[in-house]
Amino acid sequence: MNDTFNLTRFGLLFKKIILERPMQLIGLTGLILAFTLIIYSLVLYSIDYNPAQNLSFIWGLTGGGTVLSAFVFNYFNTNASGATYLTLPASVLEKWLCGVIIAGVLFLFIFLVFFRLMDLAFITSYRNGLDHHSPLYKKLYDHVYIYPFLGNNVAEKVFVMWANFSGAMLLGSLYFNRIAIVKVALSVCGILGVIYFLNLAVASALFKNVDVAFPYYTVLIKVRSEVGVINLPRSAGKASDIFIYYLMPATLWATAFIRLKEKEI
Repeated sequence: MNDTFNLTRFGLLFKKIILERPMQLIGLTGLILAFTLIIYSLVLYSIDYNPAQNLSFIWGLTGGGTVLSAFVFNYFNTNASGATYLTLPASVLEKWLCGVIIAGVLFLFIFLVFFRLMDLAFITSYRNGLDHHSPLYKKLYDHVYIYPFLGNNVAEKVFVMWANFSGAMLLGSLYFNRIAIVKVALSVCGILGVIYFLNLAVASALFKNVDVAFPYYTVLIKVRSEVGVINLPRSAGKASDIFIYYLMPATLWATAFIRLKEKEI
């Protein structure tokens, strides 16, 4: 039998992880979907469709995915459960793949399907309630549309945030055995704060009257009542995008494998 990966062994391990913690994994996923529906409904009836779509997608996918990732490897909350998990007859790769599939594949698939069905139900109800004989019918009909996952600037950034934050939480749950979700959240906020102020200090050293220095991309220069914008050169912007969109999340998720291997040793 292959010591690195065996499909039958992997299937049994995956089934065990799901079935032994249904409230933590399945129940939590259900709560995240319900939370997304609540946000969509509240924002819809207080503002409009587009803010409802954006905010529910942001908080549901990024927030929900990050919270779920904190529970995937929470066996190490106690020494007993951690030791039991590490002694399971499966390879490190198989254990890591279970976490990746739960937090990075299954959740994403379930969330996107749910969001699409939820969004479609609300929009269908809205369009069916329109007066077909109204002169504003076409305008009102086109005002609301199915939320696009591709070619949507907001959605693309949400996918990036989800990949980075979930990867950070997955990794952090292997470093912080207790209340990992709080410790990782504080660590991420601290790192982002350091990056922001470091970026602001560098921008202030290069330019005068810096108003805002948003990390990596933009510096706002205030001159009297006017505000000018200085953006990164195109090549530097592409390099930054590659790092944030691909290299950083890949590093976080891969480092979780290394950390899990270290725990077994």
